[in-house]
Amino acid sequence: MQVKGHVFKYSDNVDTDVIIPARYLNTANAQDLAKHCMEDIDQNFASTVQPGDIIVAGWNFGCGSSREHAPLAIKTCGAGCVIAKSFARIFYRNAINIGMPILECEAAADAISAGDEVSIDFDAGVITDLTSGQTFTAQPFPPFIQNIIAKGGLLASLEG
Repeated sequence: MQVKGHVFKYSDNVDTDVIIPARYLNTANAQDLAKHCMEDIDQNFASTVQPGDIIVAGWNFGCGSSREHAPLAIKTCGAGCVIAKSFARIFYRNAINIGMPILECEAAADAISAGDEVSIDFDAGVITDLTSGQTFTAQPFPPFIQNIIAKGGLLASLEG
């Protein structure tokens, strides 16, 4: 699987209440959630993100509550991947469960800038900053997890 897009860059400790503020959790509709994704730290994110665009962040991305709404809002906005130095464990597993591609790569998170164009080869774990020409290697997921993500999430992967 591959994705290519422009980068939105954020700092450390982006918590789930920033990704999708709790005041919008009165709906389970993914499209409604996506309209408010990241609005407390980036008012323009939901209106400017394009299919395949990439979020790059620091340490502990997705910390906070355990709800799946956060990765679901990011995925539904059209973001193709989140690259971070590290993820909160519950966000990490929720992202896989709903089929949201994520990669941990400290070097990429440090070097890639907002607005850069980046391509990702998930099978190989290769992240290429097309703007700077730099290439980074992240640990790719094993095939069974790649299959979950490719099929759109855990439940979809079980349907055959």
